[in-house]
Amino acid sequence: MGSLAVLRRWLERALAAFCVGLMALMFLIVVMAVLARELGRAFSWYDEVATIVLVWLTYYGSALGALKRSHLGSPEVMRAMGARLRLPLFVLGEALVVAFFLLLGWAGLWVVQLLEGDRLVSLPWVPVQLTQSVIPIGAALFVACELLSIPDEWRNLGRAADAPAGH
Repeated sequence: MGSLAVLRRWLERALAAFCVGLMALMFLIVVMAVLARELGRAFSWYDEVATIVLVWLTYYGSALGALKRSHLGSPEVMRAMGARLRLPLFVLGEALVVAFFLLLGWAGLWVVQLLEGDRLVSLPWVPVQLTQSVIPIGAALFVACELLSIPDEWRNLGRAADAPAGH
């Protein structure tokens, strides 16, 4: 097994474990908040923290989706195209996706720098920079995962190129 495959498998396991942890955290937060409200002691931090955990789950989960090539896409459309169009359009599509997430990561770094000194309203000991770090980190992970998934998809499209269009 090549080093890229090992890296890909390690990253997939790490992202999956982190996402499962975030889902478990979200579950605990929601259950605790419901119980606290039933007892007449609602948490002041619930809305802010639950939103942050959901956003983190979305960013890190999308990176995992990119690694597994299970994000939004239309692979059947690509495979139905003629061999002459299939691979060049794949390269163009991948370049656009990577460019978008590089831009998102750059903008995310800018946002994190702008938020220096800001704190959460309900938990003033938590810096907003920490909560928003998910933007550049998630974008970098998405790019890495997308790049790691390209070789297998390229091989799949190449095999599809050998078959007649529409089969």
